[in-house]
Amino acid sequence: MIRFINAGGVVFVALASCAAIAQTAAPAGDPAKGSQLVQMCQGCHGIPGWRTAFPEVYKVPKISGQHAGYLVTALKAYKTGERSHPSMRAIAATLSDADMANLAAYYAQPDVQTAAK
Repeated sequence: MIRFINAGGVVFVALASCAAIAQTAAPAGDPAKGSQLVQMCQGCHGIPGWRTAFPEVYKVPKISGQHAGYLVTALKAYKTGERSHPSMRAIAATLSDADMANLAAYYAQPDVQTAAK
């Protein structure tokens, strides 16, 4: 039983390490270029407390201040269909890898504003 727990612990640590690397290993992006692409994000992610009704009612997540690696990984997953939200999939399909990196660099900045006041 101890051997099983140790093996399980090793697998857990290995998976956690892979997840951490996947979230932090974002390609270098340019926040200034990313700021030119945010109009497609602001309609949902730029409204505090916004809830969407398509395809179901849910709270839209805040993306400002998020880790760049996570954002790139999520956008790529929408583009490939691994994540299935229809609106996000359509938006991600229009983005190049450089666009994704630039948007992620923009939103990863501390205190970024997602909507104009």
